[in-house]
Amino acid sequence: MAEEELPSNPIPPPPLLQHPLPSKFVEVICKSSGRTRRFAAGTEAGFAIYLINKKLDIGVPLALHIEAIKEGEEPISFGPTAVLVDYGDGWKLETVTEVEFAGVLKERVVQPTKVKIPKSIGGAHLSSERAVACQPGISFVYIGKIFLAIIFIFVLGAVFTLALENLPTLILFINSSM
Repeated sequence: MAEEELPSNPIPPPPLLQHPLPSKFVEVICKSSGRTRRFAAGTEAGFAIYLINKKLDIGVPLALHIEAIKEGEEPISFGPTAVLVDYGDGWKLETVTEVEFAGVLKERVVQPTKVKIPKSIGGAHLSSERAVACQPGISFVYIGKIFLAIIFIFVLGAVFTLALENLPTLILFINSSM
């Protein structure tokens, strides 16, 4: 028998596509401190904000959220559970601070989200969860409310004292009318 030749495939196989390897980390520029922080690919934005705020000095404005910024483009905001992603050339991840956000929405109160942090990360144990928050100063309104509460307590005590002093007279009046 004659050997049969296998027909050659007229369509050549596609060349192997050269994909750049995905980055193993993303960089976030902290506007408060001016430092660039690196996070592993797949890190949630809320956890990154927690770590950035934890390393800030006292008196420095806290970071509220992270945005991807590119000149001439609309910024992309990352929510607390969004995964940090590097969008490529020209895009930078930056924090948005309390100072920048203060004048934008005065009627809405924006507060940093609380993120549950596991007790141990890669062998490093966290002693305790520390909340990073700004402590507002004591105002005259606060002192006035405390003073008003103390006055209310004394008035309430005086009313009960008068009621207890006149209780025997009230009991005699009720018994005599029956």
